[in-house]
Amino acid sequence: MTLSINKQNDKELEILQHICHRESIRQRDLAEIVGMSLGMTNAIMKRLVTKGLLTVRKVNNRNMIYAVSPEGMEEIARRSYKYFKRTIKNIVYYKNSIEELIQEVKDSGFAGIVLVGKSDVDFIVEHLCGRHGLRFVHRRDAVSDAEGGADDEAAGGFFLLYAEGRLAPIRENPDGSGRGNLRDVLIQV
Repeated sequence: MTLSINKQNDKELEILQHICHRESIRQRDLAEIVGMSLGMTNAIMKRLVTKGLLTVRKVNNRNMIYAVSPEGMEEIARRSYKYFKRTIKNIVYYKNSIEELIQEVKDSGFAGIVLVGKSDVDFIVEHLCGRHGLRFVHRRDAVSDAEGGADDEAAGGFFLLYAEGRLAPIRENPDGSGRGNLRDVLIQV
């Protein structure tokens, strides 16, 4: 099993963090926690020892104690900062993309947005609706538009925005209501 460089780095960071926060942990338990095979976990831990990010002390023939070295602590800080920076960059990108959509919705005369389904960025949509003077309704558990009441809200001048994990039904809206997919907004390049 080969991991891409980014996934491999993420798993290295995850392993370092788990070892750092626990006094002692078995490789088998660590493998389960990070969701990898025992063999892959062992290979990554050996690589971390070779890089000087992890120290190992043999307790007996069967048990070893792992500890994060000072260099390992610096690496955790460096990678965590890099990950945080990348996350903030993505949030800004998502915010800007969603704001463009919300401005279009407002310019089209809609009273608000109904977000249909569970979304990881619902807080951004809600914040931007408030900022642009649009009402925001979240139908997290709606199985269909009719069951969740979204059609009624669409008829009342709301734009239906389907969360990343859902697709908007393909049908014409004779009442002039709008529909869109949040997934399409987030993956625009």
